[in-house]
Amino acid sequence: MKKLKIGDLEKIRDKVRRTANLRQGKAKARITIHMGTCGIAAGARTILTALMQEIDKKNIKDIIITTSGCAGLCSREPMATVEVTGKPPVKYVDLTKEKIIKILNNHALKGNIVSEYALAIGSERTH
Repeated sequence: MKKLKIGDLEKIRDKVRRTANLRQGKAKARITIHMGTCGIAAGARTILTALMQEIDKKNIKDIIITTSGCAGLCSREPMATVEVTGKPPVKYVDLTKEKIIKILNNHALKGNIVSEYALAIGSERTH
């Protein structure tokens, strides 16, 4: 097993802090990339990588990135769900690297839904 360096530990610490921010209500938004086997096969890892690189490049601290399993719509993968504080979640489908960056910049950061990529607004829960 590879030895951890101070920089590695700092990255882990920063990731944990960003996750804690969402639970404590300090994050502006959360983006969940759906990473079931169908999503991964359709390119979800590429989407996740592009999103993380953009967040690092722009030094964004108040957006949380998470992953989940299958969202149930395999034919529309890769998919992501964006939850902006105080607003209903939005499920985006048929994503590319360029689309997820646009979603980050317009929806997660500015609060404007990117309707041309959105499949649904609101939760699937019935109660």
